[in-house]
Amino acid sequence: MKLIIYSPEKTVFDGEVSLCEVPGKKGRFTILQNHDSIITTLQPGNIRYVTDGKEVLQSVRSGYVEVKKNVISACVHL
Repeated sequence: MKLIIYSPEKTVFDGEVSLCEVPGKKGRFTILQNHDSIITTLQPGNIRYVTDGKEVLQSVRSGYVEVKKNVISACVHL
């Protein structure tokens, strides 16, 4: 699935991932292949994702995430 993390200043990440975990307002949750569509706000924390077998953590202060048809779009404030 595709993950795009962008802020007002730049695109932070744009690529394929095998999983993505985000700090949602009601708690952390993991997004896997074929996840249902969802839009939610983010709280301060880390977006964790796995790309090419490597785990990456991206710190965020706030934002929102949308999941639709195996595309995860996260608009964040770093």
